[in-house]
Amino acid sequence: MELTRRSLLAALGAGTAAALTGCAAGSGTGGKADGPAQGEISLLTPIYEGTDGKQLLEGEIIPAFRKKHPDVTVNVDYTTYTQLNEKITTALAGGLLPDVLMMGVGWIPPFAAKKVLAELPEDLASKYGYEERVLEPSRYGGKLYALPTVMATRLVAYRKDHFAAAGIKKPPATLAELRAMAKELTKGDRMGMDPFSIDLRQCWETFLFANGGSMFSADGRKPTFTGARGVEALQFFKDLQADGSADYTKKTEADAGAATNLQLGKASMMMTGSGLWKQLQEQSPELIEKDLIGAFVLRGRRPAMLTGGTLVCQSARTRHAAAAQALVAHLAAPDNVLAAAEQRATVPGIKDLRSSPYVKSNKLVDFSVRNLGSACAEGGTPAWMEIREKIKPTLEPAIVSGKSAAAAVAELGELAQSAISRL
Repeated sequence: MELTRRSLLAALGAGTAAALTGCAAGSGTGGKADGPAQGEISLLTPIYEGTDGKQLLEGEIIPAFRKKHPDVTVNVDYTTYTQLNEKITTALAGGLLPDVLMMGVGWIPPFAAKKVLAELPEDLASKYGYEERVLEPSRYGGKLYALPTVMATRLVAYRKDHFAAAGIKKPPATLAELRAMAKELTKGDRMGMDPFSIDLRQCWETFLFANGGSMFSADGRKPTFTGARGVEALQFFKDLQADGSADYTKKTEADAGAATNLQLGKASMMMTGSGLWKQLQEQSPELIEKDLIGAFVLRGRRPAMLTGGTLVCQSARTRHAAAAQALVAHLAAPDNVLAAAEQRATVPGIKDLRSSPYVKSNKLVDFSVRNLGSACAEGGTPAWMEIREKIKPTLEPAIVSGKSAAAAVAELGELAQSAISRL
């Protein structure tokens, strides 16, 4: 059966499992890890970026792995999260799927449903003492398909000095309090709240979860964000802008390394992640020295801290399953998780690492670890890879133009249901 790269990309986006079975993806061994760990395997990763990351992976982590498994050679292919999905689908089309893949939270159901990933032994789930909430995105249909490495959280950071000047003694306990507080903190060119300097998809999801909503039904076959909870979450952004407390045009692109509105004093509260602490250390150390930055979990009908991150998986088509599975376990081991988390200023999801010097030295990482009970993950349907790309462009018109929140959420619901119907 001939399968072009373009047709495969379309099939994967549409959630067509049949397109990925019996085609030019290679026969492999079905991922069953029998026999000794040996052979030449490949690793596709969107993390360990830059010179420091490459030195960590190829100079430390992989050499340590080869000491335990001298008959295994590991070839690394680096990419970015922006290019990762296309990289995987292109590899599938060419029959050259890597033996070990690292991918994001929410990605397991789409690729496991298409039999791209091998099921992992359940005992790996308890081997290193992972936080249970961290393990949930690694499962599909009750089976384990991945191990967590590092996590990225979404929380609210705030300026303690702005709060003190306004006489505010504690963070808001409800979304109504948050709106009132943002309005009170807005002074001149300073916004009370900057929710938009993180990805709009992730921002809306965090507010959706905090508002008591969910993304999909338990079986992943129906969008559940289309009700009042999802509309209210999007409407909240419109209300903030109507109050003059937030401005979508003034968001800062934190990923580009620019100083954030919070650092510059242009916002009193801001949706952000644990990586902000490293940015503060490098760009605004005086804010740390003076203890001017605090954090809180977004709270509405429940507390919610969106938690993404990177999971490591074994290809179902590898011809060296024992070697691939050994590398999966190695990358997810505590020492390597801690090293990767420190290199990227992200959150380790292993209980024994809570008291590590790295966690304690990064106040936003420490805060995230202590609040993992409020963790919420995106995804939850095999159609996620198509749906996730449509969230921002579908919801954005409700923020930047006159489109109603209800109409935008309804449109997204129709797109999501259409994607799911093609599974």
